Amino acid sequence: MNFIILTLFPDMISSMFGNGVLKRAVDNGGIAVTPVNIRDFAEGKHRITDDRPYGGGCGMVMKPEPITAAIRSAKKEFPEAYTILLTPQGRIFNQKVARDLLQHKTLILICGRYEGVDERIREEWVNDEVSIGDYILTGGEPAALVIVDAVSRLIPGVLGGESSAEEDSFSDGLLEYPHYTRPRSFEGAEVPNILLSGDHEKIRQWRRKSSLMRTLLKRPELLESSSLSAEDIELLEELDLRIKKVLQKYPGNDM
Repeated sequence: MNFIILTLFPDMISSMFGNGVLKRAVDNGGIAVTPVNIRDFAEGKHRITDDRPYGGGCGMVMKPEPITAAIRSAKKEFPEAYTILLTPQGRIFNQKVARDLLQHKTLILICGRYEGVDERIREEWVNDEVSIGDYILTGGEPAALVIVDAVSRLIPGVLGGESSAEEDSFSDGLLEYPHYTRPRSFEGAEVPNILLSGDHEKIRQWRRKSSLMRTLLKRPELLESSSLSAEDIELLEELDLRIKKVLQKYPGNDM
């Protein structure tokens, strides 16, 4: 899968792929990440990429000419590339969106700066608008890195174990179950006995129940959009009753 990232700061992108899983994915040919310096497509001696907004106001706006030239250059090699503008106005990025983007062989990610990009870029070139959250960043580069990371780990072979991505938090709409490793006892805290039992079905049930419990306590809104089995619903009802019994012991609790 190809990720073409249009940015004024290509070094911010390159540094992300020098280590770990993503470096191996690049080395193995699972993904290709190409930072493209928008300034290289600007005209004139000073390679200016921004200007004052029409109508007045504070800040600067990224000019349409360099971005358009950068997109056209990328589309010469990848004509079917799916172009994404990273903007606070876009749809919120989550695991479902990551899976949606996986269907495209090439993504062009436009990293805005300053007050944003000229509106004509959005109107003429953009297929999708994506935001990684309701907060303001100094530029789109961190958002681009988040998207590349999240989408890449869904590509078969990138993580090594084919089930790794399937078991991550949000992969099925729920938070992930707890993990333990050696030592068995650490400062008085023990690994749950069920994980040492060797009974794979009981371990599966424990993990699913733990996942449901965490989601119920920490992110209950996720349950509304999750695909729950009859077994899941039964476990949730049991967990809900237990929580209510505990809370009833505390004065002033009206549950």
